[in-house]
Amino acid sequence: MDRYKKYLDDFGKALMRPEEAFQRTEELKEAEDYNFYRDSTIQRFEFTFEVMWKAIKAFLEREGIICRSPRGCIRDLFSTGYISEDLTRRLFRTLEDKNLTVHTYREEIAEEIFSRVGEHIHAFSEVIKAIRSGI
Repeated sequence: MDRYKKYLDDFGKALMRPEEAFQRTEELKEAEDYNFYRDSTIQRFEFTFEVMWKAIKAFLEREGIICRSPRGCIRDLFSTGYISEDLTRRLFRTLEDKNLTVHTYREEIAEEIFSRVGEHIHAFSEVIKAIRSGI
């Protein structure tokens, strides 16, 4: 299996994890262990983002485009026409939230990030569809 297909496969599998965690956490908003589930959801969001940008990087390399950072890869995916300007903006916001995850020990930041995880999962789904259609 080439590198691109491995990352795409990993991305597809990883994408299911934050969806499950997010739904479960939403159900447990009033539970005593809500913070544990919220933080687990954020962690799953973080590693899904990492796999996503590496899948984009490998996809673009197949197209002859070398990108070296998540921001650069997202920008290049847009400039090649695979994703819309709106999705690009949302992915930049997703990147900003991923970068904030190092501060999840602060309750207000953790809640803020969690409140947008559903939107980020939707953006991840759009990216996987876009790169799968470009195979």
